Amino acid sequence: MSAMLLILAYLVIGLVLKRTHLMPVNTGQVLNQYVINVAVPAMILLHLPHLDITRAILTPAIMPWVLFPISIALVLTSAKIWKWSRELTGALLIVVPLGNTSFLGFPMIETFFGTAGLPYAVIYDQVGSFIGLAFFATFFAAVYGKREDGNEEKLSIASLTKRLVTFPPVIALIVAFIFGMQNYPGMLQTLISNLAATLVPVVMIAVGFQLQFRIPKSDLLPFSVAMIIKLLILPAVALGLIRALDLNDLAAQVTVLEASMPFMITAGAVAIGAGLKPRFVASLVGYGILFGLITVPIWAWLLQA
Repeated sequence: MSAMLLILAYLVIGLVLKRTHLMPVNTGQVLNQYVINVAVPAMILLHLPHLDITRAILTPAIMPWVLFPISIALVLTSAKIWKWSRELTGALLIVVPLGNTSFLGFPMIETFFGTAGLPYAVIYDQVGSFIGLAFFATFFAAVYGKREDGNEEKLSIASLTKRLVTFPPVIALIVAFIFGMQNYPGMLQTLISNLAATLVPVVMIAVGFQLQFRIPKSDLLPFSVAMIIKLLILPAVALGLIRALDLNDLAAQVTVLEASMPFMITAGAVAIGAGLKPRFVASLVGYGILFGLITVPIWAWLLQA
């Protein structure tokens, strides 16, 4: 549970910095730009070369890709029914499909299933969440994101392609696929590792800085819908699938618990960095962690019942 306590500590630091006015009012936005342009690319360069797919990991490798289209469809359907804005829809498309399957997921898996469950958690995170972040979050940030002047932009195929291939995480993804190493030479390994290690603390401090405990009434509905999809519907679908397929092994149980994790911090940073409902997204990520402290153990109990 030390990882949970660390995340809460970072969140509190951000809140304190905001309430005491020790940092400029745009600190949250600046920190998020650092994350998108430096920390996320470093994480991609560091971890992508370690992907190793075998038959033993089919369940945790496939499940995220089953849940991605379901979550996207639920967001788009909800947006159509309640006529949500383009900005809100884009934010939810980035944040809802992706769970915090590493920093929260790994210690949770170890707590409920022991170290034997960690390899399956790594597969779920890297083959699912990690690649989903690189592709889906980048795509929706490019399509729904705002220009520097704050206006929404209708992108042509050419301009969309340009934005995608010049987005720093995508550049890092391409470099990692072509030149990535499990261990980079000399000081480069240390540099990349140190930059990647700044990801979670910087993001959570930024989230804390932008967190609003009073959610505007106009945002209560999408806030509630996002929480229900992420913390209840998606893990319920995962549990239903493994039960229907009669999968009761450790890999299947780890897969369901990973599917129950709250919103990915980095996905929230991508949405905020793209100018998509920053305060709403910060609240969603922050409250998701708090609610996840309750819902994740419940799913663990259901799995073992």
